[in-house]
Amino acid sequence: MSLQPYVNKKVLVITADGRTLTGNLLSCDQLTNLVLGQTIERVIRPSDDPEPSTEVSHGLYLIRGENVAICGLVDEDLDGQIEWTRVRGSVVGGVKHV
Repeated sequence: MSLQPYVNKKVLVITADGRTLTGNLLSCDQLTNLVLGQTIERVIRPSDDPEPSTEVSHGLYLIRGENVAICGLVDEDLDGQIEWTRVRGSVVGGVKHV
């Protein structure tokens, strides 16, 4: 499936090492290399971690296709209603290549 319909829209990407990134998809190619603008990394902490979850701004961000596990559109209305610093969850594991 091509990601071209997602260009200039807000997407969420989960990388092969388990990071969660959101941003505006500016460009992509046939190898799934992605260029995101206004990128934010969401660091979701487990419930037993005393530190709050955080959002780290990265700005312009390039993700190599081999590191993309999932890419999907973000429902911006729903996303805007969530207070991400209060979200808790399990750590997303990495991708195992076989």
